Amino acid sequence: MKIMEDYYYTKNHEWVKVDGDTAIIGVSDYAQHAMGQIVYVELPEIDDEFSKEDAFSVVESVKAASDIYMPVGGTITQVNEDLDDEPELINTDPYTNYICKIELADENEIEDLMNAKEYAEFCDK
Repeated sequence: MKIMEDYYYTKNHEWVKVDGDTAIIGVSDYAQHAMGQIVYVELPEIDDEFSKEDAFSVVESVKAASDIYMPVGGTITQVNEDLDDEPELINTDPYTNYICKIELADENEIEDLMNAKEYAEFCDK
């Protein structure tokens, strides 16, 4: 299982990479392994606003559909349109193939997330 050092993680296995006031969001390697072959990703709309823990996307695999929850609040500024045609890109590399980028509403919410070490310990439980 791959865990990126400079990323933050949720208990629902979403990841966040912060770049200034932008947060890049996707699902972790742990999550994509658990879901299996991904066949569809429902992307949010640009300019949609979400609060922390709001469902903002759905990822469907051959096993099941899973809601994806916003790790931090913000406004959607970009979506990964490549996932429309190739949702399985998340299985290939879940960290390069993000779901969306947001403008952070409150960067202090990042402090509530797990760092890589904490996430690794969480996944081992």
